[in-house]
Amino acid sequence: MFGRGAVWSVLRRSKEACGCRNHYLRGTTPTPFSSSTQPPFKFLTPPVAAHYFHAFRSHLLPKGHHHASPMRNFSKMVSAGAEHKEGLKLLVSGGSRAQKMVGIWLFGSAAWVFSMVVLGGLTRLTRSGLSMTDWKFTGTLPPFSDEEWLQEFDKYKESPEYKRVNRGMKIEEFKFIYWMEYAHRMWGRALGVMFALPYSYFLHKGYITLRLGLRLSALFALGAGQGLIGWWMVKSGLEEPPSEYSQPRVSPYRLAAHLTSAFAIYCGLFWTALSVVMPEPPAESLTWVRGAAKVRRLALPISVLVGLTAVSGAFVAGNDAGHAFNTFPKMGDTWIPEDIFEMKPLIRNFFENTSTVQLQL
Repeated sequence: MFGRGAVWSVLRRSKEACGCRNHYLRGTTPTPFSSSTQPPFKFLTPPVAAHYFHAFRSHLLPKGHHHASPMRNFSKMVSAGAEHKEGLKLLVSGGSRAQKMVGIWLFGSAAWVFSMVVLGGLTRLTRSGLSMTDWKFTGTLPPFSDEEWLQEFDKYKESPEYKRVNRGMKIEEFKFIYWMEYAHRMWGRALGVMFALPYSYFLHKGYITLRLGLRLSALFALGAGQGLIGWWMVKSGLEEPPSEYSQPRVSPYRLAAHLTSAFAIYCGLFWTALSVVMPEPPAESLTWVRGAAKVRRLALPISVLVGLTAVSGAFVAGNDAGHAFNTFPKMGDTWIPEDIFEMKPLIRNFFENTSTVQLQL
């Protein structure tokens, strides 16, 4: 940072000053330092130290330059940070502690929704989704006695799935698929309670701003509607299939709506949590605007691609398209099946044709 000559000049001048002052006190002439003389540190008396400081500053700082006080610089930094924080678009009022509490709550809710999606996938893989033939918004207690289990089993025996797929099933096997579906439903209701109670508390404390409150209310309403969408999906699987050779299954359109709604809730909660813990800078911040534009150019195409892939997976599961071809990379003996456009109108092939649905995934 500084020239080597300037540093050596400072050291030489301070050394000469120390020697002169020492010999002046003794009444002798100055001589160079030797092994017999005292170390230089002995001469750093307050006057000499002051001379050293002024000599060092005269070489390192140009004339006319006044060094600002460190406390003054620190106060400027604090005031600038306060102004920057005031410019942020905060979603939570009440200070950093409230911001942290709301952020943890929202991240936990997003993780809960993600676990709901995983549990829903396990429920479908075990073919447990049609084991409960009725639905109540508030839920019911599970069967405990043998008589209650027999009543639930008799209801399931009336369903198309039992008649065409699980005829002869034992009650122990039925209990397994029943518990899977029951856990999936109650896990969703527990999520509603876990979301509503802290939300009410934060509203009472005044931590939630109007902007955040509207967003969270919309997400809560979407979560409540998710239960209705789930039953709407299950109900389609309790109807008789159009052909006697086809197995009962839920509508792929309703399954896709159910999964898409879950992903929308998860993304909304996660995005809101990030917005709470990392507030958006003001629009006048050119650095932030340019950085956000760069991220958006990459994030939007990836998000669309991931979303389309997830929805395609719902149609593959809803049509049982994964059973049509079990070879890879070819689909059977060909790369592209011949019947991918056999349905009319053409758009039906992308949602109902098992060959087309599996190909596009």
